[in-house]
Amino acid sequence: MISDKKIVAIGGGTGLSVMLSGLKESFKDMTAIVTVADDGGSSGRLREELGMLPPGDIRNCLCALANNDLKDIMNYRFTKGELKGHPFGNLAIAAVNEMSDSFVDAVKKMNHLLDTDGLVIPVTNENVKLCAYLENGDIVWGESNIGKRIGKERIDHVELRPRKPSAVKEAIKKINCADAVIFGPGSLYTSIIPNLLVEGITDAIKHSNAIKIYVCNIMTQPGETIGYSAYDHLKAIEKHTYEGIMDYIIANDEGVNDDILKRYESEGAQYVKAEPELFKNSSTKLILGNLVADNPELLRHDVDELIRIIKKCIE
Repeated sequence: MISDKKIVAIGGGTGLSVMLSGLKESFKDMTAIVTVADDGGSSGRLREELGMLPPGDIRNCLCALANNDLKDIMNYRFTKGELKGHPFGNLAIAAVNEMSDSFVDAVKKMNHLLDTDGLVIPVTNENVKLCAYLENGDIVWGESNIGKRIGKERIDHVELRPRKPSAVKEAIKKINCADAVIFGPGSLYTSIIPNLLVEGITDAIKHSNAIKIYVCNIMTQPGETIGYSAYDHLKAIEKHTYEGIMDYIIANDEGVNDDILKRYESEGAQYVKAEPELFKNSSTKLILGNLVADNPELLRHDVDELIRIIKKCIE
């Protein structure tokens, strides 16, 4: 049975889009609020060459909620010539953007063209740049450079430039009337937190009566969260917002295949430990589940199990 609860999902990257594809099977009122801090790959090239906001994360979410065959074409990636590396969908959004009054207007039109179940909204219409302040005082500029960082120096905090970009009004409205706001899964410092730095978003979340749920990653990410437990992820979000922002944090409690784990560890990633004892005095309730999908190559969330837990938290 499809629930009529109003759901807002906040984040970016592939993690959010994968979760959206599962959520739309269970909830009829869906909104994805998506970061526009990406400056790498095709999105980075289009930002530099056309002066537009990055379309990549937006495209992924549009395709996850799409109801027609255009989503297959949208994800086609060119392999030759000057277009090599560009997904067709990024170029389609770029074309609609040039025909529109704003990037927000362009994304609205793409929602219509793809007949999306729900709505995809960029968190801001401003051209923002992400920077990370490390614990040793160094600064790393650019979203794409943060994940490429070599070394074990932890991130102290991240900021946007300009510091307080205005949120898209529709995003605030959707948070205000939501029954649940879900964060992640996705890169903590480059996909989740940048949304919360946009003026008005955190205040809307704080004053919303919605249940707030954070979906923690299964593995840490090189350059971002090395050595982080589930509790560390939560505290990093609270540092950028306010204590007690989350009602629930969903984390994995299932063992990981040794061969896959060794491969991830060779690339600098580690298993995210739940460490339930750290949540004893926290207002945030830790929910554990067997969240690893049956995939011999990649560690991904089991979407069906994740959605089951999310529905239980909400209902």
